[in-house]
Amino acid sequence: MKKHNFSAGPSILPQEVLQQAANAVIDYNNEGLSLIEISHRSKAFVDIMENARALVLELLGLEGKGYKALFLQGGASLQFLMTAMNLLEKKAGYVNTGAWSGKAIKEAQKIGDIIEVASSGDANFNYIPKGFEVPSDLDYLHLTSNNTIFGTQIKSFPTTSVPLVCDMSSDIFSRVLDFTQFDLIYAGAQKNMGPAGTTLVVVKEELLGKVTRTLPTILDYQKHIGAGSMLNTPPVFAVYTSMLTLEWLKKEGGIAAIEKENEKKATLMYSEIDLNPLFKGFAATEDRSPMNATFNLVNENLKETFDTMLKEAGISGVNGHRSVGGYRASMYNALPIASVQALVEVMSELENKA
Repeated sequence: MKKHNFSAGPSILPQEVLQQAANAVIDYNNEGLSLIEISHRSKAFVDIMENARALVLELLGLEGKGYKALFLQGGASLQFLMTAMNLLEKKAGYVNTGAWSGKAIKEAQKIGDIIEVASSGDANFNYIPKGFEVPSDLDYLHLTSNNTIFGTQIKSFPTTSVPLVCDMSSDIFSRVLDFTQFDLIYAGAQKNMGPAGTTLVVVKEELLGKVTRTLPTILDYQKHIGAGSMLNTPPVFAVYTSMLTLEWLKKEGGIAAIEKENEKKATLMYSEIDLNPLFKGFAATEDRSPMNATFNLVNENLKETFDTMLKEAGISGVNGHRSVGGYRASMYNALPIASVQALVEVMSELENKA
């Protein structure tokens, strides 16, 4: 039986994408070779890479606007360092909204002067800072759009004259935004886009080539752009499956259509959290993430009973991050609303039993 997969990442993918990817691993396009056996220099894979990169710009509304899409390796964790190496000349600002932005700050500090423009650490990151001043002399301002561990999401991005860099690992392609407001976006694929193993970078080309330091070749965005995102052997399977997922998203109606579905799922989930007296939400109401609903039991004595009920209902991946505990329902693009309904029914049943 297919379980209801609420994992925070690697996470659920569309069933049709899994089937296509599985078939390709056995025999890609009836060529008598597995997808993971073909040369990354072959026309077959070059076409895959080019299609994947083009789909990114099309879905984000960035075609013909000076942006390049790259599929790299090293996860968002490498991007914490790579963005600073390519963009930081004198000083950069960071908004600290949780564990991952904290890691980004630590890596960037190895490159140059970093200031924390705002932080929600005073309340264990259960809200998004607002109304902060952005210094005009920054090389860039770094944001994390969605925080998987704490279940918060930036709803409105600051208007500023400095370049905006955003880690969108956990909500890329999930909601309509004016993506031209960002100068660089990066996102690990393993939540809304594909399997673990590749990282999407979307960068405005005019932003690059301005730092005076000598960049290692493998960490230079311009080198990756020049090589068509194949400076080194790319993660073939991860890129192919990401392409399939992007094709699926386009077929479903694109970001505008999937946002409506995500809103339905989030409304259903948060309504149960708010109305059921056995549960309490973690994140501030106005900053709640549609991607990651974080919540706790009011009475921890019910944990064993609740966990057993979840298992019996085939619900997987709802344990909270080890650093905060509780529960976390990750509702990425591919999660059907039926899975959210199944979780809500278990929560309601627990109330009836208590």
